[in-house]
Amino acid sequence: MNVEPKRNYRDTLFKKIFGSEENKHYLLQLYNALNNSNYKNPNDLQLTTIENIIYVTIKNDVSFLIESEMTLYEQQATYNPNMPLRGLMYYAQLYQEYLTGIKRNLYSTRLIKIPNPNFIVFYNGPKETEDEVEFKLSNAFITPQESPKFEWTAKMLNINKNHNVALQKKCEPLYYYVEFANRVNSNIKKGLNAKQAMTDAVDYAIKHNFYGDFFKKQKSEVLNMSLTEFNQEEYDREKHDDWFEEGRIEGEKSGIKKGILETAKNMLKDKLPFDVITKYTGLSLAAIFSRNQGLASATLSNTKWSTDYAIFTGSLREFSRHQRIYLEKPCSLKHE
Repeated sequence: MNVEPKRNYRDTLFKKIFGSEENKHYLLQLYNALNNSNYKNPNDLQLTTIENIIYVTIKNDVSFLIESEMTLYEQQATYNPNMPLRGLMYYAQLYQEYLTGIKRNLYSTRLIKIPNPNFIVFYNGPKETEDEVEFKLSNAFITPQESPKFEWTAKMLNINKNHNVALQKKCEPLYYYVEFANRVNSNIKKGLNAKQAMTDAVDYAIKHNFYGDFFKKQKSEVLNMSLTEFNQEEYDREKHDDWFEEGRIEGEKSGIKKGILETAKNMLKDKLPFDVITKYTGLSLAAIFSRNQGLASATLSNTKWSTDYAIFTGSLREFSRHQRIYLEKPCSLKHE
């Protein structure tokens, strides 16, 4: 499949609503709802989102600093247990930027204090999940440990319809976002194409005054963002299918090749002529000898085999080399 990605990862609706300077009051409401805090001033939040950074397809949605906490919010339409690893890689970049900003040297002999990490994933994909799921990096360790020496977590909150209802009631901006996404999904299930589904959802948001006049003023931009997000999700799914199919084909090829090589080896053991082996395995004589040098050399006690080899390869040098190998053995050549 020749599907090209169409999304600029920076330009998502979630980021536009919660991650822009002009909408920091929405982000503050979301933070307060999640942490049972009561901050009033949006300027208490310092956006730290790193532009133009993608790590292992992680979308750079919203990150911010408030007092002693570095928070990262990600919206996901795909269930992904690899979020702790992706978050860890992203936080490494965030902390690097933080240290640069406060002019601290990582190699200093003094302990450098850093903000506490707080990684939240807002999930609104099709897979059924609990309201809250905690992913742990240790679950990905090759060797499981009862008490991991290092841990990193990601909390995933299901924001689909009828999930985390109390949170949505506490945060109107999140409720609007969920309602908009639900409207889109519902329209697609009814058979509308992507553009129709998005347009109807935007009109619904305007009619019900979601985010004031945000949707009305930026209807075209919102439609473009929503459509490109939708297309990217399609691309991700199709690309995943491509990788899976390619892996399956390669696996089959690998298995078949191993079987052919094993067949050639068994035919050598039975001292079948080289022309028979190459005919029925499709392998070149060079491949047979490279994979079974010891066995092939041992079977060269039959002069006809060496003659076959020279004829099939057209190489007198190879013929002489194998004859020399045999002549160096204690016994003499046997001629048929």
